[in-house]
Formats: sequence, structure tokens, C-alpha cells
Amino acid sequence: MKMTTFTVNKANVYDEVAKTTGYAGFKMIQADNAAYDRIFTTDEDRMMLERFWIEACNIVTEQFKPFLVTVSAQPESHGVELDRNYEVQLELSSSYDETLSDSISSSLFSFFVSTIISKWFKFTNKEESGNYAMEAASMLDSIMRKLYFRKKPQRVNPVQQ
Repeated sequence: MKMTTFTVNKANVYDEVAKTTGYAGFKMIQADNAAYDRIFTTDEDRMMLERFWIEACNIVTEQFKPFLVTVSAQPESHGVELDRNYEVQLELSSSYDETLSDSISSSLFSFFVSTIISKWFKFTNKEESGNYAMEAASMLDSIMRKLYFRKKPQRVNPVQQ
């Protein structure tokens, strides 16, 4: 069996959420002058995003149960702790393809961003909420397919004497 650890940096996720929501709000200004102020996530909105972060952690933990060794605690808090990253250690098949780890990390980050945005958009930009939810589901499906993928065994040629 192979032990593998994946970490999602909460501060980086929140920064990406802010960039994406800011961009979405800016692109809608022509149709709605208040779009940017309504859609863009600010530091004051982070308490709401914190709940969405914990929900995303719980979704991933549920999916990773067949492989789970350890997972970082994500308790409900009364503040935003940006240093409380999501870290999970998994025990995978010995034929797990380690070259997929970077891709899994990238998809995991994208899952967190898309999940948080989809939940935020339910309040601020309902038209696009479903698209982000579908993107998040697609990312999670991609992650699971990579975790279950197995490298083909390599044949060893017998040594000739």
C-alpha cells in the first residue's frame, strides 16, 4: 500500500474565490450596476464562506472514506482561521499511479473553489450557481477516478545465462 497526503490551503482557496467572484461581478456591471458589490466576496463575507469551507471538507472526507488514514479537524468556529488547511492522508493501492498526485491536488483545489462559489452564488448570483455546482461535482468525480486508477504491472524479463 502507498501512503499519500493531500493538502488544500484555505487562504489560497479564499483568494481564488475572491478573484473569481470579483471577475464575475465585474463582467455583469453593464447589465446590473450593483452586481460587483453583490457578488464579490469581501473579508467581511468570510464568516459565511467558512461554513462553505467546512461543508466542502466534509464532502471530500466522505468521498475519501475507503482510503482514509487521517484527516485534519475542521471544527465549526466563531471566526475565520486561514491557517486551518484541509489535510488528508490516504492509503492507496500499491499500484496507485503517483504521477497523478499533482493532478489530484489541482483538482482538489478546484473542487473547493467551485463548491464555495456555487454555495455563495445561491445568495448572490443564482443563474451561475448550478454551473459551479456541476463543475465541483465533475472535479470530485475526476479525483475519484484518478485515485482508483491502477498502473499496469511491468513485466520483468528473465535474466538469460
